[in-house]
Amino acid sequence: MKAAIFTILAFFALSAQAHFRLLYPEPRGPFVADREPLFCGGYDNATTNRTTFPLSNGFFRIRQGHADWAGSVLISVAPNPSTFDDFASGGENQFARLWANESKTGNFCIPLDLSSTGIAGVADGANVTIQVVLTGGDGQLYQCADLTLSSTFTVPADLQATCVNQTADDHSSHGSNSTNSTTGGSSAGSGSLGNVEQRPLIAALAVGVFGALLGLL
Repeated sequence: MKAAIFTILAFFALSAQAHFRLLYPEPRGPFVADREPLFCGGYDNATTNRTTFPLSNGFFRIRQGHADWAGSVLISVAPNPSTFDDFASGGENQFARLWANESKTGNFCIPLDLSSTGIAGVADGANVTIQVVLTGGDGQLYQCADLTLSSTFTVPADLQATCVNQTADDHSSHGSNSTNSTTGGSSAGSGSLGNVEQRPLIAALAVGVFGALLGLL
């Protein structure tokens, strides 16, 4: 019985490693792991409840459970981007942030200054959509967020307090973590929400699954 339980735990851990979560800004819809390889994580239409987002000195937050990965951010100024072509111009992808590599898992808060993109239509009051793209050995995964840009909007303090990076130094045991604040336009800090969300994905998942299975021992 114990062997079966640990087999189940290993299965859940491996499944979680293949996906990432967009924590901020709010994604188009609820996270569905099986649909993440699809355009915008399986959500083809823009939400009517867009997130107000700073034109300058913004950031986005992700939780990533796969080591040795790369990420980028695409942007569309179409009113309802529903295909990958809506994130391109003249046959070229429109990048809000170019590809970058990372070897560790954990939680990441990454600066996103949309005013510096130089893309026509990215301006105060514009409705835009960003598509966060990650690849980590399982093909490309996608999450979208529909935004309304504002040159006067400041990210609320409680959200700024969650803007910290925490990476797992030991991918096998997940017993040692390092925490660093970002160097973006937002201030870094900690709080009850931030402390919860800064837990590495695999560790958080293992705690939940293990607790649920204790009754089988």
